[in-house]
Amino acid sequence: MNDGYRVVLRDLGRMLQVLAAILAASLPIPVVWGEFYAVPALVASALFPLAVGTYLKRRYAGADDPGKLHGMMIAASGWFQVAVFGTLPFLLVSWTVAVDPFPWPLSVPAGAGSETLAAFRDPLNGFFESMSGFTGTGLTMTDDEGALPATVQWWRTLTEWVGGVGVIVLTTAILARPGSGSLTLYESEARSEKIHPSIVSTVRTIWWIFLLFTFLSITILWLAGMPPWDAINHGMTGLSTGGFSVTDASIGEYDSPLVDFAMIPIMLLGSIAFPVHYLMLRGDIRNLYTDLQTRWLFGYLALGSVALIGLLLLDGTYQTEQVVLADGDLVLNGFGATLFQTVRYGLFQFVSAGTCTGFGTTGVSDWSAASQLTMSFAMVVGAAAGSTVGGIKLVRLATLVKGTAFRIRDVFYPDSAVRYFEMNGRRLSETEASREFEEAAIIAFLWVVFLGVGLAVLLLTAPTGVTLENAVFEITSAQGNVGLSAGITGPGMATPAKVVFLFNMWIGRLEIIPVLVLLRAVFKRGGMYA
Repeated sequence: MNDGYRVVLRDLGRMLQVLAAILAASLPIPVVWGEFYAVPALVASALFPLAVGTYLKRRYAGADDPGKLHGMMIAASGWFQVAVFGTLPFLLVSWTVAVDPFPWPLSVPAGAGSETLAAFRDPLNGFFESMSGFTGTGLTMTDDEGALPATVQWWRTLTEWVGGVGVIVLTTAILARPGSGSLTLYESEARSEKIHPSIVSTVRTIWWIFLLFTFLSITILWLAGMPPWDAINHGMTGLSTGGFSVTDASIGEYDSPLVDFAMIPIMLLGSIAFPVHYLMLRGDIRNLYTDLQTRWLFGYLALGSVALIGLLLLDGTYQTEQVVLADGDLVLNGFGATLFQTVRYGLFQFVSAGTCTGFGTTGVSDWSAASQLTMSFAMVVGAAAGSTVGGIKLVRLATLVKGTAFRIRDVFYPDSAVRYFEMNGRRLSETEASREFEEAAIIAFLWVVFLGVGLAVLLLTAPTGVTLENAVFEITSAQGNVGLSAGITGPGMATPAKVVFLFNMWIGRLEIIPVLVLLRAVFKRGGMYA
């Protein structure tokens, strides 16, 4: 076998072992909730990747450390295979949900949620849910998330929580190994900045920060009025900017301004780069305004929220009628109620889109085209690189904006002038600046190309009545790993649309290049080269 394949298969085995451990760690959930029918499904779901992963790791134990090419291929194929094996709990639980041989007095009725789960008996729907979870997207094949068994709700939450930081980051933290291989894999998962010189120490620090913020997020939501189970799940998916919910109406189910405003800082925590979190936890609060991405994040979320709120006010989306009692007393001021409603919904929805979280507090399918396209722009950009978000990333937007201005100003300087490009505290030569500008431009170009392909497929297969702005919103949400929906995504989608959404979610999480490298190697004559 080609040495390149040996390197890739060895590390894919390691990732499957970690996935099996995550599944095994979930076994207490069905026991506590009395959903004993789900226990065999989880056991089988864990044993299968464990067996395959152990075989691959032992069979190719002598493979070399991965190079840059192998790292990209491991990242792309690893995320794909984890989503494939992560389908098993959805598929198996959906077939065993009606069989509960050991009823538990405190459990929900046997078979509860079986109608909603029936969608997962189609393996493609289960694969869609798994890919959506691990990529932190949050689009779902369920028609009522609140009716799902706790076991399935937990697995959906856990896939987003793990996927938010990164499957490879988790694998590196647990199965650490010395050498350059860990750094290569870390960088292949769309990360570059290190917290410590050692990559193993870096990923472990990231996970400690993530665990701390997870506990903080759960506590905040519980104090804001969420039931404990809801706070646990929404705290995990909110921090990981995933967006899966345990209610049918997402955060809108609670109809609570306090819950809405409590969720906003949680989404912001997930959208700031982990190295910045680390420095701030050590007391260097200046990074809130000295770090370029963090500064741009707060600026563009503020400006975008104001723009969206203004559009909603102009459209009269949340116009409230005055209510007059029988005695003639006015109990509701129409404009005051409209203003508060609009600020509440507009601010939450734009932050949810800009941080690539995907929680919803209100329907957006009937918003104006301008409002939906404003949200779509936020989903394209995303937030900070090195965080849990999708999208193009703010650092690339800043590079394109600053790089364009740099090139325009270059016309006014003589050829003999030596110029430097200032970027986030770094001073780059023209050659270095050109390289970064080129990378940002390529990613942005490919992002738009594949967005267009997905949009074309969706429009060709969507039912009558789906508007262009609805379709743009939906495909942008998928590729941006956001999860907000205009009502298009669901088990009734055409198969080609589901397949293209799967592809868009996959490339969106890995920033396209690793997936293209993998596909080229797979279809290249002669296979992978070392």
